[in-house]
Amino acid sequence: SSAEVKCSLCVVGIQALAEMNRWREVLSWVLQYYHVPEHLPPKVLELCILLYSKVREPQVMLEVGSSWLRDQTNKGLPEYGSLLELYLLHVLLPLGRFERAEELVRGCDVFDSEQQLAFLRTICESRCQWTQREEVPSAAEEQQDASTETILGALSQKLLTMLTLLRRALRSMSSHFYLLPYKKMLLATFLLYLVVVRLDPASPTSLPFIY
Repeated sequence: SSAEVKCSLCVVGIQALAEMNRWREVLSWVLQYYHVPEHLPPKVLELCILLYSKVREPQVMLEVGSSWLRDQTNKGLPEYGSLLELYLLHVLLPLGRFERAEELVRGCDVFDSEQQLAFLRTICESRCQWTQREEVPSAAEEQQDASTETILGALSQKLLTMLTLLRRALRSMSSHFYLLPYKKMLLATFLLYLVVVRLDPASPTSLPFIY
């Protein structure tokens, strides 16, 4: 039929875009022909979910897959259960949408009680792994903060020690200067000024300073 030919051509187009590394255009290109996500054939939706999961962009299919699964017509398709499982494992769980995943599993009529328990167990395990991944960076950040505080504490201690030594040196120098006679200290200051400024005593411009 024309619908099957259209679906087959879209499958070939998706594969071609993926091989040309133009996977970002896949969803918009497909929706040009099917207009709304609810009308996507199961095979096309499956390929889109797998493609965006492989390139680590599952959020692209979050709303598209949800719209397709909510449609009452699609719920009667034989591929509905497999696509729901694909959507759970490759879209919701990698994005951490655990509550939404549990709602879909409990509200799905195509799964029996054993399948529902298996999926709920998988969701619980994925939630635990997600929590552990979040705790590991937190522990690393705490360790990094502790090491930073240790380094800053050592630097501040060294700075405090240097300031103490500098204060003692200045105090010693000041007490030494106080012991010198006033005229000798003034002469030493003047000689130091001559050396630093390189003032020529024979120059007429130097007479005011010499006086």
